[in-house]
Amino acid sequence: MSLQPRLAFVQCLHPGGLHRLAYWEWGDPGCDDVVVCVHGLTRQGRDFDVLAQALQPQRRVVCPDLPGRGESDWLDNPALYQLPQYLADLVTLLARVHARRLAWVGTSLGGLIGMALAGLRHSPVQRLVLNDVGPALDPRGLLRIASYVGRNMHFASVEEAAASLRDISLGFGPHTDAQWLALTRPMLRPEGGGWRLHYDPALAQPLTAGAAQALAAGELAMWQAYDQITAPTLLLRGEQSDILSVQTAQAMTQRGPRARWVELPGVGHAPTLVQPDQVDIVRGFLLA
Repeated sequence: MSLQPRLAFVQCLHPGGLHRLAYWEWGDPGCDDVVVCVHGLTRQGRDFDVLAQALQPQRRVVCPDLPGRGESDWLDNPALYQLPQYLADLVTLLARVHARRLAWVGTSLGGLIGMALAGLRHSPVQRLVLNDVGPALDPRGLLRIASYVGRNMHFASVEEAAASLRDISLGFGPHTDAQWLALTRPMLRPEGGGWRLHYDPALAQPLTAGAAQALAAGELAMWQAYDQITAPTLLLRGEQSDILSVQTAQAMTQRGPRARWVELPGVGHAPTLVQPDQVDIVRGFLLA
């Protein structure tokens, strides 16, 4: 069993050119049972190291860095940092990994992409895990996230970076220092004798351009996608989430795939799927 993933790339198309999408792969490269794990807005594929290590004896696990993050290329046009481009890129990735059976684990933004894909006709998604996200997003959480996305943050040390990221990530819940450092290191790139965050600061631009109007239109489209999902669906919600409301979670258990809802105490937005109880919940659902 590997303790480190393999890094690979696939070429994807955007208006005006091509860009490279990076992905981290765990497990037997010939395994037909594939779990794709997709991160949140400012994160990257190494967030899923702990979950992937738990799954790799039975599954091949593929964890992409969305464009503008991690080892993937940044896009020249920041307006493309939105759901249609992400969805197109990940469909290209799926063609590369040749999954015969496909499950999807999506945290926050990764869950929105998963809902959009699973709601399509002939979708390949056969099991879906939505980690603290639904078709309707609480504006309080979006405002909180918008307050720090795109800030030009520079750190003198990894420890300073870890402390700063911990302050803005309180919703992730309690973690040991070792767990938090493991979540922090892939978020950093060396710069000027110190460290910067891995992602393109221009990710913030689509959040500020007509965000309220886009949110209302997007919510209707996401509910329509959710109602078309037929794959068994597990919904995780941090008890203190400011992105996924109780009302939205309840509605998700009553329409569309009628998700199985698990509430995680002591956690907000979003559970990291690092703690053993969280890993066990997801692993049990995916291997059932």
